[in-house]
Amino acid sequence: MSEQDAGPSTPYPLGASLRPGALNVAVYSETAEAVDVALFDEGGAERTVRLDQRTGHVFHGLVPGAGVGTRYGLRVHGEWEPAEGLRYNAAKLLLDPYARAVEGSWGAGEETFGHLFDDPEERNDADSAPSVPRAVVVDPAFDWGDDAPPRTPAADTVVYEVHVKGFTQRHPGVPEEVRGTYAGLAHPAAVQHLVDLGVTAVELLPVHQFVQDSHLAEKGLRNYWGYNSIGFFAPHNEYSSAGDDGSQVTEFKQMVKALHAAGIEVILDVVYNHTAEGNHMGPTLSLKGIDNSSYYRVVEEEPENYFDTTGTGNSLNVSHPAALQLILDSLRYWVTEMRVDGFRFDLATTLTRQWGDAHVHSAFLDIVHQDPVLAPVKLIAEPWDTQGYQVGGFPARWSEWNGKFRDDVRDFWRGQGDLGAFAQRVTGSPDVYEADRRSPLCSVNFITAHDGFTLADLTAYDEKHNDANGEGNDDGESDNRSWNCGAEGPTDDEEVLALRDRQRRNLLTTLLLSAGVPMLLGGDELGRTQGGNNNAYCQDDEISWFDWDAVDTGLLGYTRDLLRLRRETPALRATWYRGDRADGAGGSERGPEEGAGDTVRMPRADGVPMEGPDWEDGSAKAFAVQFAATGSPTVLLLVNAADNAVKFTVPPAPGAAWTLAMSSDPDQEVGAEVATLLVRDRSTTVLRSA
Repeated sequence: MSEQDAGPSTPYPLGASLRPGALNVAVYSETAEAVDVALFDEGGAERTVRLDQRTGHVFHGLVPGAGVGTRYGLRVHGEWEPAEGLRYNAAKLLLDPYARAVEGSWGAGEETFGHLFDDPEERNDADSAPSVPRAVVVDPAFDWGDDAPPRTPAADTVVYEVHVKGFTQRHPGVPEEVRGTYAGLAHPAAVQHLVDLGVTAVELLPVHQFVQDSHLAEKGLRNYWGYNSIGFFAPHNEYSSAGDDGSQVTEFKQMVKALHAAGIEVILDVVYNHTAEGNHMGPTLSLKGIDNSSYYRVVEEEPENYFDTTGTGNSLNVSHPAALQLILDSLRYWVTEMRVDGFRFDLATTLTRQWGDAHVHSAFLDIVHQDPVLAPVKLIAEPWDTQGYQVGGFPARWSEWNGKFRDDVRDFWRGQGDLGAFAQRVTGSPDVYEADRRSPLCSVNFITAHDGFTLADLTAYDEKHNDANGEGNDDGESDNRSWNCGAEGPTDDEEVLALRDRQRRNLLTTLLLSAGVPMLLGGDELGRTQGGNNNAYCQDDEISWFDWDAVDTGLLGYTRDLLRLRRETPALRATWYRGDRADGAGGSERGPEEGAGDTVRMPRADGVPMEGPDWEDGSAKAFAVQFAATGSPTVLLLVNAADNAVKFTVPPAPGAAWTLAMSSDPDQEVGAEVATLLVRDRSTTVLRSA
């Protein structure tokens, strides 16, 4: 076909889009002078095509003869004036920010930097093409068959945070050639574990194309977590078993299709707050060389420097339409073309800083709120950044990682926490959400996450052990506080091991039976350890990968039983509660009428309803929580964080007689007609009335 068959060039969509016999390429830049598309043949030879049209701030044009499989990059011409925020350098081959696939990887030599190492103000004219990857034009066609998004209601959702590679890299049931890949996660052996466990969604650590850090490579380490994005449309190529010639896109879609078929949603952990280009001393890989001041926030009086609320050197400029369009176009692409079911936004507070301060009516939140493509998917905020903590500050349709749940529940089970705060968390954090008429389902509850100790290590180490990271053990959070009665790490002390086991089960019980949306860190159900490393971001090895030969089968069975109990008990999945929280946990009794059948009661261990002074008693470590709902079994949690056994007065069963549902104490027994029950030190017992 001829270029004439392709029709006229258009400024939208941005990036490279297929036309008959040609590619339409469109690039946004307010201050560039010209944009060339650099095309590479199989031998690596380069030819360039100038984008010969401009509409508004978009350079666009047709590239004849290019199509599926074409490898390309961008060379952008303009002024080199860092003091003015202008960093154009046509010697740098740039990644199209709208690239659907990336072939190759980035080098760390001086040639990939727009400036000279010994003089950051001086332009570096070395060609970066030999040291950077190519964008690949992909065929978007895919047979989705009868695929349908599960659209699991928030009340029924259980999130499983997991790394694509680490989950299957050592899985004996997954063929070796696909371990650690999208295909590995889609393998029946991997999917079956998720189904048997009872989770409803996987939350994948970043799968956007990211860049390996040069400072890690120098130490023989690698960026494992992937919070160093550069391509917001491209699935990371190293996780593809089929190669990086564009096949990674098809493989990702096949993974989504397989998980959907098992009823499991796919949520992406997305990093739109910054990119891998860093600050003024960082490399020039994409946006920095296309339109630096539009895509990044620069310091107003010093535009050569970057305004950084992410701790990575730069922040996306969400006050600018181009940056907002890039983010929203990416989100829509992953929903419409890749069929993902939701997003967890890393350092989401940065995205609300339109003019510096976080604001619930920022342009980003307003645009997301009215977007019809994003309306049905799950939106989860990490509600903080380096400049502020915003738990409870996002709009009503958003859920949030509830850091208060993590902190208060950990403290309570350590014996150092506040009973009132613990009660708030168990009942959906009404002190955080109800004032704004937000339900418990806005709270994504978690005890552990990728960033920090695993559950096994949280209860086995008093201090971090991050020496393998090469930073003298100075990285990561420093204070875990004692769980272990003086015994740290591996031990043969049966009493210590029994206590650790109870504490792990206490934490899992609290997490999976509390109101809200539970998020389980992948591997916690297996007893996965990182040897005390609480910042394994750079450990792409056995420290981070699941060890399927060292599974704690007892803990796995306990976790499955907890999730089964949650699934079979509507009272544990309430949207709103009624009851006596206003007197105790500080909740209100307001809310939608349809929630009126869901109640929560919290008596003291002696059966007397908790009152104001009881919540303020710092020595109180034991109480009960009773969840009830119309048409549901009633569940009674007997919680004892004290270092001594406590006798509980058990309230009359509202239905059938109380039976033992779960206990972190393997020796707990319950008689046929129970009126009192002795609950041992630091343990939880769960009763059920059918």
